[in-house]
Amino acid sequence: MDFSTNENQKMIADMIKKFGNDHIRPKMMEWDEAQIFPVEVFKKLGELGLMGVVVPTEYGGSGFSYTEYVTAIVELSKICGSIGLSMAAHNSLCTGHILAFGSEEQKKKYLPKLASAEWIGAWGLTETGTGSDSGGMISNAKKDGDYYIINGSKNFITHAITGNVAVVIVRTGEKGDSKAMTAFIIEKGTPGFKSGKKENKLGMRASETAELIFDNCRVHKDQMLGKEGDGFMQAMKVLDGGRISIAALAVGIAKGAFEASVKYSKEREQFGKPISQFQAISFKLADMATEIEAAELLTLLAADRKNKGLKMTKEGAYAKYYASETAVRAATEAVQIFGGYGYTKDFPAEKYYRDSKLCTIGEGTSEIQKMVIAREIMK
Repeated sequence: MDFSTNENQKMIADMIKKFGNDHIRPKMMEWDEAQIFPVEVFKKLGELGLMGVVVPTEYGGSGFSYTEYVTAIVELSKICGSIGLSMAAHNSLCTGHILAFGSEEQKKKYLPKLASAEWIGAWGLTETGTGSDSGGMISNAKKDGDYYIINGSKNFITHAITGNVAVVIVRTGEKGDSKAMTAFIIEKGTPGFKSGKKENKLGMRASETAELIFDNCRVHKDQMLGKEGDGFMQAMKVLDGGRISIAALAVGIAKGAFEASVKYSKEREQFGKPISQFQAISFKLADMATEIEAAELLTLLAADRKNKGLKMTKEGAYAKYYASETAVRAATEAVQIFGGYGYTKDFPAEKYYRDSKLCTIGEGTSEIQKMVIAREIMK
């Protein structure tokens, strides 16, 4: 594949840099401190075409490839991980699931609203007792004529409170049967469907995370995505693509931490010279740069396979695993390079440090990625 940056990527990067300076940097620490989800920012991102990056133009999207999508997430995440995460979750999960498995009628109904950010999307798989073991979910849907009655709850759901529509995967058969789960599109305001507790998080604090609760929620069969029993298979395919977005999120955070570290190391003087001239610091920067380059190449490789319609389960797991661990290492080194200032909120390192850890957990932990990789290489 060609790793050179195309004109669309350059345009997106320049656009996001300007947008970030105007609309994100001035308030991002305020949002972080107060756990404010800045809906107005995402409405503006929708106007720029960044809330439906890979959605075809016929459904109101930008019609770009995953390569441009990676660039968009990286550039947003260099500025603020929370904004990058919410943009990625909206695009890859809720919107991505409807794009991949929705009927033509469902696509025409929901994708234009999601791609423009008129509506914010949520996606529900995880439950309180089933994180990595998503197949053990207990939320269920019982058929009642042309309707399904849904009961249960979903946990750690991005945009659970603000989201206008959610794609949720619930059990429609026996527990433990991977072919007994089904996906539904549920709109906010549906009786019996509400949000619950908002999580008070370590990092990614401006990206909203909360519960989704179903109490005899009555959903028409027309809201089903695909066929009954296809939900788990659909979710796994959605997560394959979603892992590319989390890898891009991690690359962006790592790049942000690295660039801040380089700048600071040239400005900070100790013993009569900039600390960048000390081997202890320059070697840290060399390691960071090398690992970030490798993480980005793995992410672009997975994106390229996705663009070509090739199987990329292994490549997505490679990228997600390596990039997320790289982000944590880069952010940790950034705090060390900044020293005492790295531990304060007046400097950028501590936020990258807090935000980076989510990348090793969300959309499949590092341990799950290693399981996926091991399974794939043993085939």
